[in-house]
Amino acid sequence: HIPRVHVCIGVNRNATNSSHKAKVSGLSNRMAEPGNPSGVAVEEEDHTECIGEIGDHQTIASQLMKNPGVLAALQDKLCASSPSYIQSLPKEVKRRIKALKKLQNEVINAEAQFYKEVNTLELKYIPLYSQLFEKRKDILIGKKEPTDEECEWPSDDEDDKEKDEVVKLAGELKEKATVEGVKEAGGDSANQPEVRGVPKFWLTIFKSVGMLADMVQEHDEPILAHLQDIQVVVHDKEHVGFTLEFYFEPNEFFTDTVLTKRYEMRYEPDPQDPFSYEGPEIIKCVGCTINWNKGKNVTVKQIKKKQKHKGRGLTRTVTKQVQADSFFNFFNPPTVQDGSESEMDEESEALLGADFEIGHFIRERIIPRAVLFFTGEAMDSEEYDEEDNEEAEDDEYEDDNDPDGNPEV
Repeated sequence: HIPRVHVCIGVNRNATNSSHKAKVSGLSNRMAEPGNPSGVAVEEEDHTECIGEIGDHQTIASQLMKNPGVLAALQDKLCASSPSYIQSLPKEVKRRIKALKKLQNEVINAEAQFYKEVNTLELKYIPLYSQLFEKRKDILIGKKEPTDEECEWPSDDEDDKEKDEVVKLAGELKEKATVEGVKEAGGDSANQPEVRGVPKFWLTIFKSVGMLADMVQEHDEPILAHLQDIQVVVHDKEHVGFTLEFYFEPNEFFTDTVLTKRYEMRYEPDPQDPFSYEGPEIIKCVGCTINWNKGKNVTVKQIKKKQKHKGRGLTRTVTKQVQADSFFNFFNPPTVQDGSESEMDEESEALLGADFEIGHFIRERIIPRAVLFFTGEAMDSEEYDEEDNEEAEDDEYEDDNDPDGNPEV
């Protein structure tokens, strides 16, 4: 099974919180009266007459199922998803349900068309996004120094003036200390290296965002310090989806300047399971080969094992190469065979599902809001969202444990 990761494009009208699932309870208290333990509201004289005339339990059940009151009671009693409940419905009701399912399929097809048109609109704005992201890249790598006008942006700090004075004083003290230190060392302050752009911009983001921080190992950091930009290329023709492009400056670790990760998407409902459709979903991803310099591949490690000969008792040491934890394993995901019906093992399925989520997160959150993740402002927003979800789950838990609570319909 290929894990499904539904993506949010534009307005996702299917977005729901799991904490708001409808709860179905048993019969209402008013139906469970003394002398009627079954809770089914049937008049006694009608029931007796039925038994006297027919005397057949199966026929009685059939007659009861035609009673609207009995049907309403059973609908409250049984979960609508229960196969036994659906099978127990009268023939004419089952027929109407088929019509409702056909209408539901038309609704799903309309939703698929909606998402396609949203994607078309998104493609229209790609040139504008690209221009803005190119300007961002130029500032990050020090290719362009922003003007005073471009740096005009209000601070969120209420004590801006006081803070500016403190920063100014600290800067003067630091500059004085630096100059004195250079003089003591017999050097010249003019020869000190100049800081260009925003050093380790993307590395800082990766280490700050939970799902990415888990991937970054200590030996990855010197490599990711050379990451200059991340771009997304959207494909709307063959292999519909998107490609993440990671741009690196020349470095000692590999010869590549761009590493890519391509994600294929499906906008149409699955013909085999149309009612599972919740919007566009990622169905496949393909990485790239990294041309590592000799001895610099951080995705593998050498381990030594001692082997003892059973007969002679001699011991030898064998060196074996195994996979090592690294962010760069991201470019070597589990493979999915086209048209393959073979089952994936649980570990590969979990890795692929996480990979889909990470790719979607980088595209939809990291790339568009990079500076906010760098400053931590986007992280604060993410934390608030998580807290809101937790509070909603707590509220639902309290409702479920309230014996006097009324069931949701």
